[in-house]
Amino acid sequence: MKFFLQITLVISSLALVMLVLLHKGRGGGLSSLFGGGMQSSLSGSSVAEKNLTRITLFVTAIWVICIVAVGLLLKVE
Repeated sequence: MKFFLQITLVISSLALVMLVLLHKGRGGGLSSLFGGGMQSSLSGSSVAEKNLTRITLFVTAIWVICIVAVGLLLKVE
């Protein structure tokens, strides 16, 4: 069980990093520091961006559950 949770944690961590990097920069933060603030944000959020946000939240929930489960398993041992 612990091994399965650790593998799931690694996979969800990598997926979470990729999903966060796929999001569009909104400006004003680190994205504008590296030149992302020059874009015009006249368009609203698209369906693809909404779906990407939903997938990111789902993977984040899996990541948090794995963190808590691995922590509880380590505490029991």
